[in-house]
Amino acid sequence: MAFVSLGLATPARAELVFFSTGRSLSVKAHRLEGSSLVLTLRGGGEILCEPSVIARIEPDEVPYPEPEPVRLEPAAATDDSRRVPLQGDHQRYADIIDKVSAEQGVDAKLVRALIQVESGYQRRARSPRGAMGLMQLMPATARRYAVADPYDPTSNIEAGTTHLKSLLERFPLSLALAAYNAGEAAVQRFGGVPPYPETRDYVSRILELVR
Repeated sequence: MAFVSLGLATPARAELVFFSTGRSLSVKAHRLEGSSLVLTLRGGGEILCEPSVIARIEPDEVPYPEPEPVRLEPAAATDDSRRVPLQGDHQRYADIIDKVSAEQGVDAKLVRALIQVESGYQRRARSPRGAMGLMQLMPATARRYAVADPYDPTSNIEAGTTHLKSLLERFPLSLALAAYNAGEAAVQRFGGVPPYPETRDYVSRILELVR
């Protein structure tokens, strides 16, 4: 396979992964773990995949364009995600959530709960790790779903819900939520919800809101 001999990028550079489907993804690095390939995302998290789905890996020195966001301190982001949103917070994006959820076959109540915990319905929110917007898209996730503006509510909710659906197709609900927060590779590595306090709290809060 081409990627085996393409560990060329220095740690400071990103890499561009070309999939056999024709899609590409900018990642921070890649490594082999047994028979699997682990892609380290530029904004945090990992993706575990089979080497056979990768066509080649090349250096990628093009930065991901990000608009100037409203930055949240970790404590503030946690407080916001726990607050009960104002009625306007829900209603402002209700039509978008209902439309996208119906199109993707995902429970709209689950999408609302995820947005509440991820961003507290702040469309310009950005986490210390670089997650953006209402559904806190990581830069690599935004690229994967061709999101031009991660802070645009419609684009953000479409990509976040599509990503959530892809996880729900592979994992039961609690593990899909854990993968949304900590990455698919972490869920597969631990064979369940990873033993990270943040991830376990994240999953329990969303499930509580859904119930």
